[in-house]
Amino acid sequence: MALEIEDKFDVPEGFALPDLGGVPGCEGVSEPLSHRLTAVYFDTSDLRLAARGVTLRRRRGGDDEGWHLKLPKAKGARQEITRPLTRGAKVVPAELASLVLAYTRGAALAPVAQLETRRGITRLLGPGGTVLVEIADDRVKGTVLGDEPVVRRWREVEAELKEGERDLLKKVAKRLRKAGAAPADSASKLARVLGDRVPAPPPRTRPEPGSAGEVVVAYLRDHADALIAQDPHVRLAEEDAVHKARVACRRLRSALKAFKRIVAGTEDLQEELRWLGEVLGEARDLEVIRARFTARLDDLDPRFVTADARRRLGDDLMAREHDAYERIRRALSESRYFALLDSLDALAADPPLTAAAAKTADKALPKIVDRNWRRVTDAYEAARRIEEGEEREAAMHDVRKAAKRARYTAEAAGMSGAAERATEVQEVLGRHQDGVVAQGVLLEEAERARQAGEDTFTYGVLAGIESAEAARAQEEFPAVWSRLS
Repeated sequence: MALEIEDKFDVPEGFALPDLGGVPGCEGVSEPLSHRLTAVYFDTSDLRLAARGVTLRRRRGGDDEGWHLKLPKAKGARQEITRPLTRGAKVVPAELASLVLAYTRGAALAPVAQLETRRGITRLLGPGGTVLVEIADDRVKGTVLGDEPVVRRWREVEAELKEGERDLLKKVAKRLRKAGAAPADSASKLARVLGDRVPAPPPRTRPEPGSAGEVVVAYLRDHADALIAQDPHVRLAEEDAVHKARVACRRLRSALKAFKRIVAGTEDLQEELRWLGEVLGEARDLEVIRARFTARLDDLDPRFVTADARRRLGDDLMAREHDAYERIRRALSESRYFALLDSLDALAADPPLTAAAAKTADKALPKIVDRNWRRVTDAYEAARRIEEGEEREAAMHDVRKAAKRARYTAEAAGMSGAAERATEVQEVLGRHQDGVVAQGVLLEEAERARQAGEDTFTYGVLAGIESAEAARAQEEFPAVWSRLS
């Protein structure tokens, strides 16, 4: 997956590219190249991809012919996924079709538009001929496909960053504007050719400015968007993607619980978010524990590490992780998941606000944050009354969960001090819990090794390290708690 950073400009038919050879930071300009490109764009019949800023096309011609999937723009860049051309011109490859399921929700994909482009390419070069910025001067014929095709023609210029710095792209854009180019009105060629056929975003309820409802709804919308944005990255098993999606689930569920007096009637949605978090959790937990054991084994004296133990705690856990990702992909392709996304869309558009949502944020939200911190203190007081053992460990895990919810609640309310306090509790208890979980996995793997007739010494060494790590965190906690409370 590549990042696409570019500026797009509308230009008149008689526009002439300015001399770009003197742009500071550029050592030369390539000879112009020309291509003829034909791209067919795919979408649902009601243009769900276009409505979300997603483009999916099959392009012939040029240096990058193939299938291109461009995800919505974020922080000034678009992520693009490319795949080679397939023989079938009217059927989207299964992998790419799966990567847009969060937007299509299972609806069929079909050709909706075709673009024929005469492209002139000029490249700004750096040391050794490195391409810093590529300028594409396009004369486009766009056709909306259907029973009565509609044709539009226009000219546009794109300046795309390659190996250069963003500051260089700004300098190029400045020269283009001076020559008569204007920032493009449309985000993409597809949006331009489809015009007003692209569905407008649904109207959204606007809570009272400065109200508790405004703060909470903005938080919910941000994390609903974050969950959907991570969907294709989770399917590709990209680094940290499943973690980010799981955190978005947890933040949403925590906020809906904590602010139930502001946004009401979300119990069913909370349950579905819990389900999705569990679906994502298996792969994430295996990911974390495998990395943990790899680091532990690398730090050990090699004499204490058997080949069988390294295999079981490395390759075998990796295989289980891959299986967990397959289960995630299946779950993310089911109607239950699509219904969850529909519910999040509905919540974002028209949240079920209560009368309490109209109260000012600075009066209503601190009370909710304080109430959630009291849940942490109550959970710890209950845990301290339990003697050491498994029951005590379970109770301390409840303290950690309460601290995590208190943290998310404080973050949603914009109360950084309260969030930091809860985070510190969560992190110390998290170290303890991670050690406990690691010991459990080691016991399971040691038993498998024993049944296979393998040496289990390495597992015992690691279990001792994890036990000591958990004990240290447990010993530190009373002092941390005394300081924070």
